[in-house]
Amino acid sequence: MSMPLPDIELEQIEMDLFVLALKRRHGFDFSQYAPASLTRRVRQLVQVHQCASITELTARLLHEADFVTQVVQGLSVPVSEMFRDPAVFRALREQVLPMLASYPRINVWQAGCANGQEVYSLAILLEEAGLYERSHIFATDFNPDALQRASEGIYPAKDAQLWSRNYLEAGGNHTLANYYSARYDFIRLHERLRRHITFTNHNLVTDRMFCEAHLVLCRNVLIYFSNPLQNRTLALFRDSLVRGGYLCLGLRESLDFAPVAVDFSAVDAGMRLYRRTLQLTSETCDAPA
Repeated sequence: MSMPLPDIELEQIEMDLFVLALKRRHGFDFSQYAPASLTRRVRQLVQVHQCASITELTARLLHEADFVTQVVQGLSVPVSEMFRDPAVFRALREQVLPMLASYPRINVWQAGCANGQEVYSLAILLEEAGLYERSHIFATDFNPDALQRASEGIYPAKDAQLWSRNYLEAGGNHTLANYYSARYDFIRLHERLRRHITFTNHNLVTDRMFCEAHLVLCRNVLIYFSNPLQNRTLALFRDSLVRGGYLCLGLRESLDFAPVAVDFSAVDAGMRLYRRTLQLTSETCDAPA
C-alpha cells in the first residue's frame, strides 16, 4: 500500500494544476512567476474566497466564468504610492530629465503601473521640468481593475500626507496639493496630469514590445518573476528603448548578472538607474549628443 504524499508535495501538485487551468482556460500565464511568492498569494486567495483547498479554487476558476477577474486581482500586486522611494524620483529629476530634454518628443513606458500613483508622479516631474507638453506616458498593467482605478486618479485622502512628504523629498518645486482637489475622504488628481497618459493592458509575460521609449520604468515587478522571466522582460525593455534611453528598476532589483547588462551602463546604480549603451554605427544616432 502506497504512502500518502506529504502536504508540501500535494500542495505543489495543486499549484501546478492551478497554473495550468489559469493559462489554458483564461490565457494568463503565471508559470514563470517566483514560486514562493505565487504560492503565498494563492493561499491568500483560498482564504479570501473561503475555499477548502487550492483544488476547490481551481474548480471555481474553471467553471465560473467571471471568477478569473477576482483571481487576477488577487495575484497581481497593485501596491504603490506617489513618489515611492523619493530619492529615486530625485535622481530621475536631476540626472535623467535634463538629458531627455534634448528630444523633441518623449515617450515614457511605465510597465506594471498598478493603481497609477507612480504614473502621476512621473507626470508631475515632467511638468515641473517643462517637458510634459511634449511627452506621452504609456502606463500598462495586466490587471484591468488596477488600470481602471489608475485612469480615474482618485485615491484615499489619508495617503496625501505621506505622499506630500515624498514629493518634497523628491525635490518638488511646490506642494503636492497644487496637483489635486480634495472632497470628503478622497483626493482626485487634476485632469491636466491625465492629458498625456494612456492606460492600457499589457502582459509582460506573454506580450511583445509595447512602444519605442526614451524612458522605461518597471519598479518592484521583477522581484515576483523567475530568473528566466526576468531576463526575458529585461530584454523586452532593452529592445523598447532608443539608443541612450533610460531604464529605472525597483531598489530590490538590478541588472547584475542579467544577460542584457552588457547593453547598459549605470547612471546611478544605487537608485537602479541605467542607460542603454550608445552603439554608434553608420546609421543616424537617435540619442541626444
